[in-house]
Amino acid sequence: MKQPLLWGRFSALVLPVVAICVLLDQATKLWLVHGYDLAGNGPVQLLPVLEIVLVWNRGISYGLFQQHSDLGRWLLAGLTVAVTIGLWVWSARCRSPLVALSLALVIGGAIGNGIDRLALGAVVDFVHFHVGTFSWYVFNLADVWIVAGVAGLLYDSFRSGPNSAAK
Repeated sequence: MKQPLLWGRFSALVLPVVAICVLLDQATKLWLVHGYDLAGNGPVQLLPVLEIVLVWNRGISYGLFQQHSDLGRWLLAGLTVAVTIGLWVWSARCRSPLVALSLALVIGGAIGNGIDRLALGAVVDFVHFHVGTFSWYVFNLADVWIVAGVAGLLYDSFRSGPNSAAK
């Protein structure tokens, strides 16, 4: 049986999940940056351990590989496009709704952060958890989608029996 390349069994699930993830991510970022003017109004303390702050992330997850040049920005954007295409092809070939949903979350998060990188030159991060002097990294909804998707893929890989990564 020939493997599908761009549209598969669960693509009708993946596409709307990706769209919802991107829309929610971009809506929160646009509102915080332009509607609320987080840069001008400053941090918002929601709880003693949670605040909304504005951080421009010019790197990837956890602020790794910071890029301050246009070349670095475009290389990261190109990498995002390549990885997103690869994940989409994987989603078209997967045989599990859990894997499809997990891949959709990762794809949606990657596209959300990719839009920021292309349109703004950096990713908008804004959620900051901290306890005492311990400070967790600042993140956004796209990062939440990516982490949730990776968690789903890890769960699938450890389930008993064959999983889609093994096929």
